[in-house]
Amino acid sequence: MNFSKNIALWIIIGLLVLVLFNLFQGTSQRPGPSEMAFSEFLTRVESGDIKAVTIKGNQIFGKYQSGEAFQTYTPNDPQLVQRLKDQDVQIRAEPSEDGSPTLWGILISWFPMLLLIGVWIFFMRQMQGGGGRGAMGFGKSRAKMLT
Repeated sequence: MNFSKNIALWIIIGLLVLVLFNLFQGTSQRPGPSEMAFSEFLTRVESGDIKAVTIKGNQIFGKYQSGEAFQTYTPNDPQLVQRLKDQDVQIRAEPSEDGSPTLWGILISWFPMLLLIGVWIFFMRQMQGGGGRGAMGFGKSRAKMLT
């Protein structure tokens, strides 16, 4: 019975590691929008090359007329919105994500530490004999004391 519990635990740990690897591997393969200097952004706005922008705090994410994505960082420019409106650029504004972290972000950042603590507790229980003779051979000795 304990042997099947240990196998199930190792399978779950292996699946979690595989899922995390795929999660982080997938985000690094997606091409992100190209970075652009703010001065170049202003030049392209004036030339009519910008189709739409989304402003999140000081970050600007947008699309060229060709559909290609870009992003840039904007200083505090009070005339920016008026310049965009003059060139008929579609403008969306969203709240910045600099505020409090989401629950998902907290879980992802703490998951490796919690996994290490869980594995450590598992091995400590095995070594103390709490889990019986496990897959690793830890547990109470079957030797008998002779007097």
